Amino acid sequence: MALCFLAHAGIAQDLVGSWSGELVFQRTKLRLVLHIVKTGEGYTSTLDSPDQGAKAIPVAETLYKNGELTLHAPAIALKYRGKRKGGDSLEGTLSQGGMDLPLAFQRSAAEALKRPQMPQAPYPYYTEDVTFSNQRQGNVLAGTLAAPDTAKDLPVAVMITGSGAQNRDEELFGHKPFLVIADYLARQGIGTLRLDDRGVGGSEAGKAGATTADFSTDIASAVNYLAKRGYTNIGLIGHSEGGMIAPMVKDPQIKFMVLLAGPGIPVTELLKLQTYEVSRAAGVPENQARAAVETNVRLYNFINTYSGNDLEKELRIFIQKEIPHMPENQRGAAVEQVTTPWFRYFLAFDPGRYLSKVKVPVLALNGGLDVQVTPKENLEGIRASLKKAGNKNFEIVELEKLNHLFQTAKTGGVNEYSELEETIAPAVLEKMATWIKNLK
Repeated sequence: MALCFLAHAGIAQDLVGSWSGELVFQRTKLRLVLHIVKTGEGYTSTLDSPDQGAKAIPVAETLYKNGELTLHAPAIALKYRGKRKGGDSLEGTLSQGGMDLPLAFQRSAAEALKRPQMPQAPYPYYTEDVTFSNQRQGNVLAGTLAAPDTAKDLPVAVMITGSGAQNRDEELFGHKPFLVIADYLARQGIGTLRLDDRGVGGSEAGKAGATTADFSTDIASAVNYLAKRGYTNIGLIGHSEGGMIAPMVKDPQIKFMVLLAGPGIPVTELLKLQTYEVSRAAGVPENQARAAVETNVRLYNFINTYSGNDLEKELRIFIQKEIPHMPENQRGAAVEQVTTPWFRYFLAFDPGRYLSKVKVPVLALNGGLDVQVTPKENLEGIRASLKKAGNKNFEIVELEKLNHLFQTAKTGGVNEYSELEETIAPAVLEKMATWIKNLK
């Protein structure tokens, strides 16, 4: 879901200023704001993606010639080419991940999104920005501790974000769900420690090619950090991939877990369901959605069973032979994405391996309209694994009309995430707080 973008170098003087545009992909809308400033003999630009909470994103190259603006960000394989249309507009194409999408910029400032649940400082509880090191890998992690007071016996949970590099508020599409959760829980007598992911905000990037297993060591270090500060009732709250990470952290200091849209079935099965449901919610015809599932299944099976020495090369050959209908300009992007260490680890992951060993109290919640982690299959998978563990203290709840972000939705499609003003349904906040406070 993440898009990152743009800027640097010579643009005509009258291009200086802010330009806003809207990128549309499968009915999902992302607002983009390009900022161009004069620096010496040249110009520098940055891009904001306000719907995703991303600001001042740099670009390696910006060229303006004969009325045409070209932007190139090779680190994320992104290009933009647009022609000047009058004094206050640019019309062109953004290319990334094998896709070419129309994108027009207008000279204007982006309007602020309405997010009525966004907490506003000063807060009526204790907050502290903290840093500590991963005890296994050495990377520095940064976050915010929020608690009703400084008492050490109150429940305090380490919050674990979903997939993709996100800040401590899990900021996406202008929403800050982890900030909203932390604020609500602090007002209910429950503390939280939320963290910037590796390479985001104040957290160091750590080693190259990190996988979910590496991320779990960050959370284990956060638990130890809280324990060293004297906290005795430590839990975990994980969303999406964070709900996958929580059961991986083996530490007797962990007293409870809250899994928000956490996977409960093997990831290959999860992705099959996700591909179909996301496609259908976006209006893709039935036959095309099923064809996409079949294509992905062939890719996943090839990757999971590969035992050679050059996956990238042989995967390109496999795609050309077995999936000839895939456009040439999409093949490179597909290979690049699915051969990363993170994706290969993720693809082979079975959450039951870890859930079946969890003995502490667990609250598992899923939205009834979740198209990314489908509720029926994943909640039943979690239930079966916890029963296998002999866990006697767990609660599993499917919440009607909520999507993957636990917003009250109409279809559950990803296009709604930015359009909905609600960050997280109040019933979810209340359920988490009540359940944690009632633990013995």
